[in-house]
This record gives sequence, structure tokens and C-alpha cells, in this order.
Amino acid sequence: MALREILLADNQILRQKSKKMRGVDSSVQRLIDDMIETMDNAHGVGLAAPQVGQLIRVIVIHIPDEEPIALINPQVVKRAGERILEEGCLSIPGWRGEVKRSVTVTVKALNRDGKEFRIKASEDLLAQALEHEIDHLDGVLYIDHLTAPDKLWKYPPPGEAGGEEDGEAPEPEPVGASQPGL
Repeated sequence: MALREILLADNQILRQKSKKMRGVDSSVQRLIDDMIETMDNAHGVGLAAPQVGQLIRVIVIHIPDEEPIALINPQVVKRAGERILEEGCLSIPGWRGEVKRSVTVTVKALNRDGKEFRIKASEDLLAQALEHEIDHLDGVLYIDHLTAPDKLWKYPPPGEAGGEEDGEAPEPEPVGASQPGL
């Protein structure tokens, strides 16, 4: 396993649509392992292959206190409801925004062994992460879903620990914090 560089929002790769995978081979298995290690090292909840420079439809998600999951060719097959959430992204470090996401999301995908499965998540971090990471596969960033242009801010806010007034660059909170980095 190896850490990979996480591309930042100004990289045009993040705005391109990813290609569907035809199969799961050892190179995909290696990529999945590298992505999980990279995501965990960056204190993230999810990571999409384009974020590490690979324009293929692969995402990984690691919810605190759960096993990491890999989804190949994930596709949202059903969504319901709407909720407003605070969201961040490993490709946009130090920023948070208010976005609209579904309450319930059902996704079909292949697992790391190439077997099809479905996953349903409702009103939790997994539902949010599924939508966020699948968006990456279509060249969409969370900032494209802001509820309003002024609903994007540096994190942590000035005056809080690590904020600009403390003379240090803002750092995202680690996984499990109230505002996860996806």
C-alpha cells in the first residue's frame, strides 16, 4: 500500500467524468488499498479515484467505527427527501459549506471482488458520503451544491482554536468530529 497525492480543487481532473470499470483486477485492488490508506491518513470519510488522479468509477468510504467499503461503478438508484448539511472535502482543505443532500440514498455497485450489491443509507454520514463521492465521479464538487454563494467559509472559523486569528493556517477536524471531511 502507498499514500497517494490528493488533488486539489483547481486541478481539472476533478471536473472530468470518470470511466466505468469493465472488471476488477489486481491493479484496481491495489488502487482501493492505496485509497483507503490515503483517506485514513488525511482523516477523511470518503475518497474518489479522481481525487488521486484516476478517472475511473471507484470510491472508498470509511465511517468511524465501521469497516471501510469500496464501491466500483456506484450508481444512485433511489433518493428521497432533502436535508441541509455542513460539508467539507479533502480536495478543498480548510473550507466548509452548507449543501443540500438527500435524506435517504440507495446505491448499487460492485464490491472489491466484482460482485454486485446494494447499499441503503438514511439520515446519516454514510448517505452524505455516498452522494458526495459519487458526485466526484461525475466531476461535481460539493461547492457546486452550496445553498447560497455566501454559505462557504474557512474552517475553523476565526477566533476558534486553529483559526486565522490564532496565527495558524486552518486545519479540518479529524474523522468523527462534528463536521467530517469527505
